[in-house]
Amino acid sequence: MNTIPERISALRAEMGKENISVYIVPTSDFHDSEYVSPYFEARKFLSGFTGSAGTLVVSADEAALFTDGRYFIQAEEQLSGSGIVLMRSGEEGVPTVREYAREMLPDGGNIGFDGRIVSAASGKSYMDIAAGKNGSVICDKDLAGRVWKDRPELVHSDIYFLEEKYSGRSIAEKLADVREKISAKKADVHIITALDDISWLFNVRADDVQFCPFVLSYAAISRSDAKLFVDTAACGEDVSRKLAESGVDILPYDDIYSYAEGMSGRKVLLDEERVNYRLAELLKNCEIISGQNPCALLKAVKNRTETENIRKAHIMDGIAVTKFMYWLKTNIGRIRITEKDAGDYIDELRKQTGGESYISPSFSTISAYGANAAMMHYSAGSGGGAVLKPKGMLLVDSGGHYLEGTTDITRTFALGEISDEMRFHFTLTLKSMLNIAAAKFMYGCRGENLDILARAPMWENGLDYRCGTGHGVGYLLSVHEGPNSFRWRISDERPSGAVLEEGMITTDEPGVYVEGSHGIRIENELLCKKEEKCEYGQIMGFEVITYAPIDLDCVDVSVLDKKDRDRLNAYHKMVYEKLCGYFEGGELEFLKKYTREI
Repeated sequence: MNTIPERISALRAEMGKENISVYIVPTSDFHDSEYVSPYFEARKFLSGFTGSAGTLVVSADEAALFTDGRYFIQAEEQLSGSGIVLMRSGEEGVPTVREYAREMLPDGGNIGFDGRIVSAASGKSYMDIAAGKNGSVICDKDLAGRVWKDRPELVHSDIYFLEEKYSGRSIAEKLADVREKISAKKADVHIITALDDISWLFNVRADDVQFCPFVLSYAAISRSDAKLFVDTAACGEDVSRKLAESGVDILPYDDIYSYAEGMSGRKVLLDEERVNYRLAELLKNCEIISGQNPCALLKAVKNRTETENIRKAHIMDGIAVTKFMYWLKTNIGRIRITEKDAGDYIDELRKQTGGESYISPSFSTISAYGANAAMMHYSAGSGGGAVLKPKGMLLVDSGGHYLEGTTDITRTFALGEISDEMRFHFTLTLKSMLNIAAAKFMYGCRGENLDILARAPMWENGLDYRCGTGHGVGYLLSVHEGPNSFRWRISDERPSGAVLEEGMITTDEPGVYVEGSHGIRIENELLCKKEEKCEYGQIMGFEVITYAPIDLDCVDVSVLDKKDRDRLNAYHKMVYEKLCGYFEGGELEFLKKYTREI
């Protein structure tokens, strides 16, 4: 079964054996993670689509892949010839996954999925859809696993402890905060399946999920005890001792299901958008108190130790990005450089600059030249991708995990001559990015209230981008962390974000993407902070904590007004002051040139 049509055909054969009419394969693991380990890449195996977000829906007559605007171009290319229909989620006239499942389900038909990789909320929706067609859900069949004969093993890596000089707070302090939320909800116990929340709460990290230093685990917190369900062999003496000292019981990973079966009659707080359907079904004899995991908001608001550390991480990151920019500008046209070469080079610079603090990339580096950059999450692949030429633009989106925190930065570089349209689009993107960074707003605002500041320059020129303007960033956790974000579109599947609190970190990354021509993105991270207090309430603002030059070779100064120029000059002055002590010679002169006033 080397071709995608053969794999889909084999899946349909398994569906027939189980009397399943519609089978759903999301991009997920047992914990609703964004990035997943190779074991969980069933959707990728069945469809050939490699993006990090998407859902495959297969019926007897049709197969469809749903993904968002970041991946439309990529998905169209990768699905070509597969027989799978691309569903451009969010576009006018395109159904949601649930609407499509209802449409494809015949009367009396059954919806199937692996209940361990579908959220409780989604599972309930599918159950309602099936009931409306006089059918049912079949949630205990991993049909993708049957078809995927050489599936990788599920790996549990060694767990390490994140010291308080990095985390800023002890396990005991964090547990006390969570227990306060449990009491407020009048719950007996809180079950957590989200890996970012668990890793944060217990100050543990591992390498169980690609690009995310998570520990594959479950947790149950009551007012008197805490249980961590994990591969016990992955816990060394030091980790086991520190967890025990904090009153945490360590239990085998899969024991969460037998634990849940014994919970009958208790009041359980859980996030039905994150907990898997199979686990929720075992809790059906409990009183479920549904709500967002308390950890989600607690961890989004970084403490003083974390913010001080994160600034240090961005210094290391800024040094690496500036060195990369110098190398790129100096060598383009002189030596052969592919997209992959460029991506590998910035990854290696980050590793060298970070030293013992550096853990890994925070996501797969995007190095996209020319028209490839119009695909927001493009990958050059093992073949190396395009060869860079001394013309056009290169977009590089990259980041790192350090003990001091997680970074995410995008820069678009001119490699030589660029068109007037490219220069105009770059400058609009710059204006948009500067607008958000300079925002002053009343406390109580959410990202949806501010998103128009970034999009206004685009909309005024008949442009837009098919993604959010920014996302939260975790501390040595996920590079994409909720609940804070910048975006204007709200739907049932993407509800309203969080009030922007002091200590939250959100990316600021507008862009322009022209299929077949070019893609531009400029990304900094913003730390939310309190500004002055006035008679109307607390005014909030942002501190920019990304320190790297923006390529002035791409800027059309005539498009910028004085306010834009002042903002850009102030940013570049800060970048120079932060980084100049780490450079000398030609690199220092380069830094001066690219942070000069305009």
